[in-house]
Amino acid sequence: MGPHWTGLIIVAVLLLLLFGGRGKISALMGDFAKGITAFRKGLKDDDAEDGGDEETPRTLRSDESAGAETRREDERAGS
Repeated sequence: MGPHWTGLIIVAVLLLLLFGGRGKISALMGDFAKGITAFRKGLKDDDAEDGGDEETPRTLRSDESAGAETRREDERAGS
């Protein structure tokens, strides 16, 4: 049993009110979409500015990581 024809008409009218015509609701939805677009553009601009300031990741050698574990064990023993 599919959707009834009156239900389809109600959905079509609601979509027309929200997105069609020159009403206040369609203008509000358009402004909302512009705001989301500007927000995403701002996030991309922030990422581009932050990308140049970051240091390159440094890999630890096995002896550096072993020293860190030993130091942590010494701190626990002293407590």
